[in-house]
Amino acid sequence: MGAYRLREAAELLGVSDDTVRRWAASGRLEVSTDASGRQVVDGARLAALAQELAESSTLADPDGTSHTSARNRLVGLVTNVVRDTVMAQVEMQCGPFRVVSLMSREAADDLGLEPGVRAIASIKSTTVVIERPKETP
Repeated sequence: MGAYRLREAAELLGVSDDTVRRWAASGRLEVSTDASGRQVVDGARLAALAQELAESSTLADPDGTSHTSARNRLVGLVTNVVRDTVMAQVEMQCGPFRVVSLMSREAADDLGLEPGVRAIASIKSTTVVIERPKETP
């Protein structure tokens, strides 16, 4: 399992570098020093903290009323809606991630989907592609 510099850990958690440093100073996040003398976080510990943060977040279900079998839920803002007579293409920005959905025009109209509207993209699929970025030295 790899180790991540504090800046990388902050990016992966979606928080600032300062927040990660405060968590390290308070003991919430255990850090060590790599061969170059930089502070790093163990990947497994970082993953555990990411899960903890996700479980305590109210972003995906702010009012606590949603029940769904979909586990891949991304909260974001609608950025573009292209409608024709039958279908609609809805684009969302969920943090750094762009999500595109095709749905009936009726569904897009019923949901009131327009740029600037907050929405949740629920992704349920039997095929999920996982990639790993190239390692940087």
